[in-house]
Amino acid sequence: MLRMLIMLSLALFLVGCSKLTMENYNKLKVGMKYDEVTSLIGSPDSCDEQLGTRRCLWGKEDGQHIKVNFIKEAAVLYSHKDLK
Repeated sequence: MLRMLIMLSLALFLVGCSKLTMENYNKLKVGMKYDEVTSLIGSPDSCDEQLGTRRCLWGKEDGQHIKVNFIKEAAVLYSHKDLK
């Protein structure tokens, strides 16, 4: 029982520590390097690369998310949905 309580507490803590926040989104700037973005909001859930560009998604496409487009490892466009 104690082990289950500890696991549940840890899961709730991790959910509460999401980096997908409006505060972190507002820290994104055009020209930020990929490594700077990932240090701010964590590793992306998915990335697509084509012809020297990279489009990354943090979160879920149909839910809360941040999208960042990179050219030559520098952010050029970013957007969000349902951030708090």
